[in-house]
Amino acid sequence: MNGGEGLLRWAAPGLLGLAVLALWEGLVRAYAVPDYVLPGPVAIARALAADWPLLSASLLVTLEVAALALVAAVSVGGLLAVLFAQSRWVERALFPYAVVLQVTPIVAIAPLILIWVDSVTIALLICAWIVAFFPILSNTVLGLNSADRNLADLFRLYGATRWQALWLLRLPSALPFFLAGLRVAGGLALIGAVVAEFVAGAGGAGSGLAFRILEASFQLRIPRMFAALALISACGIAIFALLGLVQHLLLRRWHESALRPER
Repeated sequence: MNGGEGLLRWAAPGLLGLAVLALWEGLVRAYAVPDYVLPGPVAIARALAADWPLLSASLLVTLEVAALALVAAVSVGGLLAVLFAQSRWVERALFPYAVVLQVTPIVAIAPLILIWVDSVTIALLICAWIVAFFPILSNTVLGLNSADRNLADLFRLYGATRWQALWLLRLPSALPFFLAGLRVAGGLALIGAVVAEFVAGAGGAGSGLAFRILEASFQLRIPRMFAALALISACGIAIFALLGLVQHLLLRRWHESALRPER
């Protein structure tokens, strides 16, 4: 691949996005669509600039909840995955309950969590953690159980202990799976935080971006609502890209998924 083709490959998504935004703005202007029905990108950008102090403060609240939930998901999910890998009985006993957490709609249990927990922030954190927890657990368990059997036999042949095999063989083998789950969990933590904030905001509590969206919809400030939505989308993309960069940096020198084929 030459330099021009590589540049075009990286610029293509941005060019397509600009074309869609230009078409959107052109149609809104051509049909004179009011801002309270569908604002154009220019009106959304103006609302974002005008309401930036308010939206930026709410953005920090949402990102803080999502980040803490992701850290909790990594901590609890990683530890449980190691425990499951060490004991099949523990895995069979506890893994179905993790599945129950995954398949239960968070929007259905978020009101209960908000009732049971006195602190709104902690309730939002629990909701976001529930959504982000399962990809970490399931991917890490799969990675720990996918270590090369021949290498495992070699470790046993040399008398390695179970913890030596875990540290030197199974954890490195599970790293690509864990990082793949981490990229998924990062976006899910943000989604869980936003969904929980919608429930809290509907009850009159909260100060995150979801609350601002509800507030703007009640006040018919649709450009502000779209500006908050744009911030949420941009944050989701940024989280995915950042975790993708971490994945690439950790795997680029040794794992096949990150090695570039030679031309």
